[in-house]
Amino acid sequence: MSPTLIVLEATGGLQRPVVAALTVAALPVVVVNPRQVRDFAEATGQLAKTDALDARALAHFADAIRPTPRPVADAETEDWRALLARRRQLVALRTAEQNRLGSAPPRLHADIEAHITWLNERLATLENDLDTTLQASPVWRAREALLRSVPGIGPVCARTLVLDLPELGTLSRQHLAALVGLAPFHRDSGTLRGTRTIWGGRAQVRTALYMSTLVAVRYNPVLKAFYQRLRAAGKLAKVALIAGMRKLLTILNAMVKRQTPWQPQEVDIVA
Repeated sequence: MSPTLIVLEATGGLQRPVVAALTVAALPVVVVNPRQVRDFAEATGQLAKTDALDARALAHFADAIRPTPRPVADAETEDWRALLARRRQLVALRTAEQNRLGSAPPRLHADIEAHITWLNERLATLENDLDTTLQASPVWRAREALLRSVPGIGPVCARTLVLDLPELGTLSRQHLAALVGLAPFHRDSGTLRGTRTIWGGRAQVRTALYMSTLVAVRYNPVLKAFYQRLRAAGKLAKVALIAGMRKLLTILNAMVKRQTPWQPQEVDIVA
């Protein structure tokens, strides 16, 4: 058939075998956000939803929007991302059990504590696997070391950026902020002038950056001064913190683009 473009929706990982097979066959394939396709269908007046209608809407979306195919991660990178995703799942389970322990009746404490102990053991094993696999790759090891040279960036944030944000160092700061979900979008219409808000983007990357920024505004001299300046200007703490996340991402993007380690007097002025 010689297709010019094959478009699939992201379906929680179920699309990966198809994408891998199409990539091996050298066919142009791109995976798109299902929300965008659904919004497109509703904008064209298609409110009903069946498999056949969804396929037609997806084809119409592909023809009208022409999304650009992006490089597909290799099998090894996908395995590393799966390990990182599994770590997030175990951390979420442990947090839920720790919260549950405070309100559970005494007779359940031993069972919950035993589960928390098991989760801690599994997390330790998983983090050891991540260390082993990442250290085996000179490229990933160098990228992680570069990111961790920034005060506030720990191993979890560095690995999240390496595996879940491969575009770091290749995009402008504006596009990268929008990709992560840190760009302040306008909500203006007519005489209405609303506050700028962030939304969308890669939640797992944004969460890792949030935790790192909490540390950076205390111990990173550049981010600390930037945060304190915004607070002194009357900005709310959370607004100043989000601005700090965006600045940290800009610094990391410039560092990776130039392949230079943390140098506050130079990196801080990169736009």
